[in-house]
Amino acid sequence: MRIVAGSRKGHRIDAPKGTATRPTSDRVRENAFNLIGPVDDATVIDLFAGSGAMGLEALSRGAARAVFVESSRDACRTINANLDKLRLDATVLCADVARTLATEGHAYDLVLLDPPYDFAGHDRIAPHLPRILAEDGLLVYETGARTLPEIEGLQTRTSRKYGSARITLFAH
Repeated sequence: MRIVAGSRKGHRIDAPKGTATRPTSDRVRENAFNLIGPVDDATVIDLFAGSGAMGLEALSRGAARAVFVESSRDACRTINANLDKLRLDATVLCADVARTLATEGHAYDLVLLDPPYDFAGHDRIAPHLPRILAEDGLLVYETGARTLPEIEGLQTRTSRKYGSARITLFAH
């Protein structure tokens, strides 16, 4: 995998070993950021971060600050290694996403949400998402292509399929 654009364009990033993590492909990331638009000076939270590819892409494209939340220790080590390799600074929380969201007090300009496609805890995280999304922010939700997510309190801005993935953007 490579960073698609920005100050770290073309730099390789690693994904955790094994099949437990499904990194967002370069093509899907590029299309997602085409939909998102400029992220200059944005504050970003990458939930179910995995390799950190989406949040790293945002930092490369000019985001001011990023927080990565991931429960897998191997994935957290990979995110930290990718941050070191790219010489980027961010916070990595190796913690359960639902518990982190329940106590999160900050609002973010860009919320990146990429749970496992078979994730059964949508009802545990969805109520917290409108609260952590800044008033003029965007939430980017990656799901399987057949899933069309809904989040009470947020409006669907657009939803697009890319192979086996779907990117849905939400706003207030």
